[in-house]
Amino acid sequence: MSLPAGPFDVAVVGAGVVGLAHALACARRGLSVVVIDRDTRANGASIRNFGFVTVSGQEEGAMWRRARRSRDVWLDLAAAAGIPIHQRGMLLAARRPEAAAVLESFAAGPMAEGCELLGREASARRFPGLAGGVAAALVSPHELRVEPREAIPRIAAHLAAAHGVTFVWGAAVTSVEPGEVGTSRGSLAARQTVVAPGDDATALFPDLLAPFGLTRCKLQMMRVRPSRPALPHVLMSDLSLLRYGGFAALPASGALRARLERDAGPELAAGIHLIVAAARDGTCVIGDSHVYDPTPDPFADSAIDRMILDSYEALLGERPAVTESWTGTYASAPATPVVVVAPAPEIRVVTVATGAGMSCSFALAEEIVEAMGS
Repeated sequence: MSLPAGPFDVAVVGAGVVGLAHALACARRGLSVVVIDRDTRANGASIRNFGFVTVSGQEEGAMWRRARRSRDVWLDLAAAAGIPIHQRGMLLAARRPEAAAVLESFAAGPMAEGCELLGREASARRFPGLAGGVAAALVSPHELRVEPREAIPRIAAHLAAAHGVTFVWGAAVTSVEPGEVGTSRGSLAARQTVVAPGDDATALFPDLLAPFGLTRCKLQMMRVRPSRPALPHVLMSDLSLLRYGGFAALPASGALRARLERDAGPELAAGIHLIVAAARDGTCVIGDSHVYDPTPDPFADSAIDRMILDSYEALLGERPAVTESWTGTYASAPATPVVVVAPAPEIRVVTVATGAGMSCSFALAEEIVEAMGS
């Protein structure tokens, strides 16, 4: 199959959410864009997650600002591309008093703007579906949730139909030089190139990426069918407070970590924190876990699935039927949530090195495209 005629203003390598975000940012500037992906459709981290655009709890500073801006882009894009928003807002239910103290500390700070802190009795009245009551709850209005399996393909289709973005599927990129992208099906000419490699730090520019210590994070997730209607917001709980930088950085989180090390050592070791994200068909996506390895195996650990289901049952009072399960991987770096390198003035390599690709990519792409002077 022949490659499309060029040259293009911008070539984007990778059709996950990071690549699509850059294609959108460039297309909105009136640039001609080609997106190249080695697979025949999106098949990686961008479709294997919750589709949860998280704002409250993001690390203070750039990541929090990016999440707020990306949420706004998601709202515009969802309307334009016909992407259903399945849930809005987040409910963080604190089961332990130490977790309630973290929520109280967060609620007193500037990043809690618009959020509502509920005590034990108010939480029970507002959310009677929570089993056994909770010590406190934080309700954030800022989040939204899409189904990534439908959202990512619809973004690509919208970019092609509304912005004239060209997609080249099933072509592995083998080289990127100023002005030229080499693929397994030939070469394309492009004035600038953005490489969005996902969790692959070895195929392109490995020497530049090596200092960041990138590895892979393997996660396990399930789709379940509860017997009762889901809560109105995406649900998280105590273990989540140690996974999100905006909560984990608070001094009160130290006592929570010590409590969880006593109460939930195996869950901490497996990087488990409960997220329950509902779909309109009555199912919920639940998870997840975090195990780090440069080459993680593809196999789901049944013990990890049981611990996730145990966490669900403890908070919601039932053990739902599992209809589907899967694993995924994403890139992770020990010291930074975002890796950006510039092999040349016309080239950027961009990796979201944490599980926040859905939450921050659109704002990040706008920053990078602006900085490149595209």
